[in-house]
Amino acid sequence: MREDRRRRYDDGFRRGALELIKSGAGKDTLARRLAIPVHTARNWIRLYRSNGEEAVMGGGGSRRYDWETKVAAARDHVENGLTKTEAMARHGIAGIASLERWCREYRAGGPEALRPKPKGRPKGAKSRPKPEPTREQELAEQVAY
Repeated sequence: MREDRRRRYDDGFRRGALELIKSGAGKDTLARRLAIPVHTARNWIRLYRSNGEEAVMGGGGSRRYDWETKVAAARDHVENGLTKTEAMARHGIAGIASLERWCREYRAGGPEALRPKPKGRPKGAKSRPKPEPTREQELAEQVAY
């Protein structure tokens, strides 16, 4: 029975994976030899091809990208025909999920769809002060009272 390794992979394990990737192993071979999911092997190979060893070793963490980078990367993939890996390498994008989301939004709404959106709960309508009642309204209130 294979060991379940779905959580975290230590540095030594990732170094072994890098050696296999450098030797030309594909996703299926990598997954079979290391007993990891095929999608993990595919992601590691894609990260290695786009951003090098540091990306596979888990360096970086979450990143923020400016609007120009998002538009350029999405345009290169959608309109100019670059592969996702090539677009990630050219623009220094760490993960493929971000690029896929940007491409989806770019196709739907163009470059403006990638503009930053305001964070948090939207502000409600501000209550306006009631206008001063007219003389007729004051008299109608008195009569009603």
